[in-house]
Parts: sequence; C-alpha cells; structure tokens
Amino acid sequence: MSVREKDDPALFTKIQEQNLLRQYDLSSNCVEIGLKKGIEAFDKYTLWALSYAAVSNICQFGGRYRKEPIRVGTHTPPHFKNVGNEMDRFFSVIHENWTIQDHPTLLPASALWRLNWIHPFSEGTGGLLGPRAAPHLHEARQIAGGKKTVPKRIRENRATYYAGLKAADMAWENGDYDVTERTAYLESLLKGQMTDTAGTHVLRLLQSRLDHLLS
Repeated sequence: MSVREKDDPALFTKIQEQNLLRQYDLSSNCVEIGLKKGIEAFDKYTLWALSYAAVSNICQFGGRYRKEPIRVGTHTPPHFKNVGNEMDRFFSVIHENWTIQDHPTLLPASALWRLNWIHPFSEGTGGLLGPRAAPHLHEARQIAGGKKTVPKRIRENRATYYAGLKAADMAWENGDYDVTERTAYLESLLKGQMTDTAGTHVLRLLQSRLDHLLS
C-alpha cells in the first residue's frame, strides 16, 4: 500500500511527516541501545529499519538495498550489485575506527559522505543522513544539549553540505581519501549547537576536548 504525491499531495505530506516522527523515535531508541551496547549494535538491520520507517506507505521498497541503477544530481552511485559489499565495507570502517579519536567529527564526516556516495536505498537514504545514523551514535556518547540541532543547521546551509560531499567525491575519484571539508563543517555545526546550550559547562568540555585532540 502506498500513496503517490501527485494523487493526493496533502495526504502524502501528512504521511511523510508522520514517518519522520516515527523514524526520529526509532533513531533515538537506536542511540540508547548503542550507548549501552557499543558500536557493535550499529549494523545493516539498524539502517534497514530506519529506511523502512522513513518511507512507509510512500515507497514499497523501503528497508531494502536498492536493486536498480540511480543517479543523484551529478553523482552516479555504485552499481546496485555492489551495494551489499560496499555497505559491509562501510560498517567495517566504522567499527574498526570507533576508538580512534583523531578528531571528534572525522568519523561522522566520513560516515555521512560514504552513505551519500553509496546511496544504498532507492528512497529514504536522505532520512538516514545527518545525526540520525552513524554520526549521531558517534557523538551522542560524548556530547548532549543545544537548542538548534545539527540536522536543522544542515538544512539551513545545504550549499556548504553539498560542497563538502563534492570535494570528498573528487578526492576519491583521484585515488585519495579526504573528508577535511566535511570534518570542519560538522565541527562548526556542533560548536554552534553547543553555543545554544543553556549550560555553558558542556561547551567548555567540548572545546577542551577539541583543543586536546588538535594539539
């Protein structure tokens, strides 16, 4: 069962909004579990569930890796036959580098870019990006608070977000791995969120951690 936007725009919008609310609740549960069980709790089943929640009654193939070629703007993601392997490699990189603290937003930046690059789902991939998935699991164990969240800040400045993706894509095509722009971008958004926090002690802790990691 699904609703097409062109047939009933109002109903489509309502279902989409309700899906996002359900997905947010589900992602919050995933973060709680991740904080208790560690990064091993983050796997493909988590993403499948989040994808399904995002597109229920809108797309009939939610929660499954895509089985068709797609194009996202000027980017052509990997062939659908390679999606499963690419996602296995994605989870492996996240798990193996979970305790490496070169910079607090390096791993989230990498995860955001890589999910965009693979684009594992035909519909609903966008709902997995930002701090609803791996990046949020990474930062949630360290930092909390703020009035305006990182996802909202991303939506308010999409141009910089996409420019960082493009820079990482170009580096990858040239045989390099470079998410420097995205790392700095996420750092600025995270600092902005913490600046909004009523308790400034959390911001001081964040700044202290950044200074320590960058020294």
